[in-house]
Amino acid sequence: MTAPVTTRNTHVIDGEQLAGGSERIEVVNPATEDVIASIPAGSAAEVDAAVTAARKAFPSWASTPLAERAALVRRISEGLAARHAEIAATITAEMGSPISFAQKVQASIPVATSKGLADLLEGGYSFSQEIGNSLVLREPIGVVGCITPWNYPLHQIVNKVVPALAAGCTVVLKPSEIAPLNAGILMEVLAEAGVPAGVVNLVHGTGPVVGEEIAGHPDIDMVSFTGSTRAGRRVSAVAADTVKRVALELGGKSANIVLDDADLTKAVKLGLANTYINGGQTCTAWTRMLVPADQHDEVVELAGAAAAKYTVGDPTDESTRVGPMSSATQRERVLGYIERGVAEGATVAFGGADTSALPATGAYVAPTVFANVRPEMTIAQEEIFGPVLSILPYRDEDEAVEIANSTIYGLAGAVFSADDERAMSVARRMRTGQVDVNGGGFNPLAPFGGYKQSGNGRELGQFGLEEFTELKSIQR
Repeated sequence: MTAPVTTRNTHVIDGEQLAGGSERIEVVNPATEDVIASIPAGSAAEVDAAVTAARKAFPSWASTPLAERAALVRRISEGLAARHAEIAATITAEMGSPISFAQKVQASIPVATSKGLADLLEGGYSFSQEIGNSLVLREPIGVVGCITPWNYPLHQIVNKVVPALAAGCTVVLKPSEIAPLNAGILMEVLAEAGVPAGVVNLVHGTGPVVGEEIAGHPDIDMVSFTGSTRAGRRVSAVAADTVKRVALELGGKSANIVLDDADLTKAVKLGLANTYINGGQTCTAWTRMLVPADQHDEVVELAGAAAAKYTVGDPTDESTRVGPMSSATQRERVLGYIERGVAEGATVAFGGADTSALPATGAYVAPTVFANVRPEMTIAQEEIFGPVLSILPYRDEDEAVEIANSTIYGLAGAVFSADDERAMSVARRMRTGQVDVNGGGFNPLAPFGGYKQSGNGRELGQFGLEEFTELKSIQR
């Protein structure tokens, strides 16, 4: 085994690093297939100890003045910024995100979102308001269980842990066992920022063991989960017995509607970039490109030419645009979808399931473009979570909207048009949590979350903060 990427590969419960039992989970670099570290496989006993610590710490933390909590959030943001390079390299090693992307996005967005939250708290946000003869208070919900995924590992952790802290909650965190090492860095940052012992506790382990224990624990007041829709259903079912609040950020199958007056070159370039971002392992990826039928072939040609520019290879190389999938299991899943697309009659316009031109070692998949995709095909309905774009023709604007809304998901989407008002009109008709018009940029203060089976609740900014509060009305 090579040296660990970070030295803190332990549980952290009540401020203490705990090695756990003898059972370990190996952390594998998906590019080299080397084991780079191991973490303890947690059990119900560790979860119970973490919940006990969080419950004990809650009264004191909940009563901490807002100004002190805001200052602590500011220090967390600054601490993450100071360890930017280490965080980026760690995420590249544990889940294969290209280093240029890890530096620009994986390590940077957590800094921006936590800074935005500190700005909000210091800018006059109030946890109370007067409504008639009522004083309406937002109070911390209590102990929060946070279960997070591997694709944007630190970003998703920070989206939950930091606003929970800001609201006055205490936390039990289970990061993904595939990409857990960044969580150890965060725990160091939290300690250095002054988070008291027991306020944030880290328990490593698998979803079926640690995740389910968190979801069902009677002393956890809320579970915030990000992951697949299948796993989200399970979290909801397990949590139902204790009637705790459940916030879910789940899968997506987002549509990019290219209208007939759009700049095709721009729409295809940005659309493909969004599809292949982080190797396609992004819940908001615009994996369905909807185009006018009479422009289908032109769009396919543009997409194929653009896809050819996406270099696949070593994620530590600055020039790499698509690294490996996060694991061998994920690679096989994506290849299976590509083969299913061919079997159902879609046309491979670029890439495909042939891996002979890819690195011999590592969980690599070729960036792929499918043409002539029909809405009912599996590749147009199910989340693939890989670098696979489906191009679907439509007859008119109404059919485009109908196709966009035809999946069980509703997380993100896009519209391209030369007419902003027309684009906005179409965006309003899309049943999805966020829509980018003509390449609108990410806003770390805007609410993030989905419709339908993409989940419920919202993250980021004021909206994400308020997810971790209860409302109380006092009449006088």
